[in-house]
Amino acid sequence: MLISENVLLRPFNTFGIPAQARYFASFSSVEELSTILTDPLVKGLSHMILGGGSNMLFTKDFDGILLKNEIKGIEVIKEDEEFVYVKAGAGENWHGFVMDCIKHNRAGLENLSLIPGNVGASPMQNIGAYGVEIRDTFYELEAFHLEDFTTHTFNNGDCEFGYRESVFKRKYKGQFAIISVTYRLSKHPQFNIRYGAIEEELKRMGITELSIQAVSQAVINIRTSKLPDPAEIGNAGSFFKNPTIAAPVYEQLKAVHPGLVAYPVDGGQYKLAAGWLIEQCGWKGFREGDAGVHAKQALVLVNYGHASGADIYRLSQQVLDSVHEKFGVDLEREVNII
Repeated sequence: MLISENVLLRPFNTFGIPAQARYFASFSSVEELSTILTDPLVKGLSHMILGGGSNMLFTKDFDGILLKNEIKGIEVIKEDEEFVYVKAGAGENWHGFVMDCIKHNRAGLENLSLIPGNVGASPMQNIGAYGVEIRDTFYELEAFHLEDFTTHTFNNGDCEFGYRESVFKRKYKGQFAIISVTYRLSKHPQFNIRYGAIEEELKRMGITELSIQAVSQAVINIRTSKLPDPAEIGNAGSFFKNPTIAAPVYEQLKAVHPGLVAYPVDGGQYKLAAGWLIEQCGWKGFREGDAGVHAKQALVLVNYGHASGADIYRLSQQVLDSVHEKFGVDLEREVNII
C-alpha cells in the first residue's frame, strides 16, 4: 500500500483531464482501505472512491485523497434451475465481466456490452443501454461505510434505483465504497432486441438464430460505429440524461416539431431522445478549441486533447441553455462533476 502525493489524474479519467489529486492510493481489500483511511497523513481529509473514471469530469484539482478501487474476483455464489448468482469485485472491468458472463452462457447483461467503467459503478449509476438496466439483473451488493468502517448489504429495493440513479448518488453520496456486486443471471435467455438498431445489426450480421453472444456482438458493433473510444478521444460516454416530460407537453412539442424522437414510459409520460434535441440545436460536430460535441453522437462531449474540465463544463452549459431555449426542456448532466 502506497499513498502518493500530487498525482496527475489524466490516466485515471476517460476524459483525459489533467487535474491533480493531493493524495492518491489504490486498495484491493477492505483491510487495505481501512489502513489507508486511518493513516495520519490523510486521516480527516476529504476522500473519493475512483473506479474506471468513466463517468466523471474533473473541473478542478481534488484536495483530498482519491482512492482507486482495485478489488477483483468473479465467483458463482449459488444457482437454481433458472438462475446463476454471480458475485464480482467492484474493481473488475465492466466489459470484461460481461464477456465472462457471456462465455459461461449467463444471460441478462449482453445489451450492456462495451460500456466503459468498472463493476462498482454499475449499481451506483444504474447503468443501462438498449432497453436494459442494471436493476433488471441486480441481486445485492456489499458496501463499506467510509466513516464507521462497517460493511453493509443492499438489496434491489435498498438501492432505490431510478433512471441513472441510486441511493449512492443521492442519500448516501460519498459515504460508501462498493466492494462487490452480485447479479442474478438467467440460464434461459429472454432476448431484448427492440431498442436501437440491434435487430437491424443482427440482420446485417446474418444471424438467423439468436444467442446472447450474437446480441452482445451486435451491441459492440453499434457502439463502436457511433461512440468514440476513450483511448483515442477523451470522453465519458453519454454526457446528458434523456429527459422525461408529461404527455400534454409531449403533444405540444410534437405539434411544433413533428420529427421529435420520444417513446412512452410509465405514468403517462414520454422520454425524449436528448441526442436528437441537441442535434436540432446545431451542436453535433461542434468544436471550440479542444472541447467538442462528437460528430456521430450529439450526446457525447469530447476532449480532443488539451481541453480542461472547465472547458468541457462550459460547453455542456451552452448545450443545456440552447435546448431549453429551443424546446423549453431542461436536460440534466449524467456525468458526475467534481
